[in-house]
Amino acid sequence: MLDLSPTEWTAIQLSLRVAAVATLVATPLGIALAWLLARRDFWGKSLVDAAIHLPLVLPPVVTGYLLLLTFGRRGLVGAWLADHLGIVFAFRWTGAALACGIMAFPLLVRPIRLSIEAVDRRLEQAAGTLGAAPWRVFLTITLPLALPGVLAGMVLGFAKALGEFGATITFVSNIPGETQTISSAIYSLIQTPDGDAAALRLVAVSIVIALAALVASEWFARRATKRLHGN
Repeated sequence: MLDLSPTEWTAIQLSLRVAAVATLVATPLGIALAWLLARRDFWGKSLVDAAIHLPLVLPPVVTGYLLLLTFGRRGLVGAWLADHLGIVFAFRWTGAALACGIMAFPLLVRPIRLSIEAVDRRLEQAAGTLGAAPWRVFLTITLPLALPGVLAGMVLGFAKALGEFGATITFVSNIPGETQTISSAIYSLIQTPDGDAAALRLVAVSIVIALAALVASEWFARRATKRLHGN
């Protein structure tokens, strides 16, 4: 049952790499937007919040198709990137990371925003009255106190990116060794004669990784609550 084939190992390793890159690239933008939503009031705030959470309610295939129209070789942005910078996302593992990052973004931003909102603003104001610049207040007060929430968001985003299927297969297809993640490999195996055993092995691996990520996220959330309440 646990005797994974080289193809299965490749799918697992590619999934982990795609999910890790998607999470690491999305985290700085997620922190910035979470802080903006938590600490600033501006016209269109509800629209920005809705746009961030839109991938959660749109069919994943729609998101993947929009990515193909935008970042494909003939897309609005993809054509320019390919012609001028030599960057191609469509049908590459980097495109899978882009799709996974967008699908995981709402789950990454939400815990970070809640964690920042829970930080006592009087601490930030005190640092400001002592002459600390806003960026220094954020780096030395807000971010350290919100760090458990940031880590929880990263873990949730990683777990979501690891299991993404619809947007990924629509945008980058299902190419073994290049874009075939665990989800797309399972999809291929269940349509192949005698592929049930291999599919079950990958399902078991997916469950173990997802459970580990959820347990880690819960642990970080508990740590955030205790830290913010001084316990």
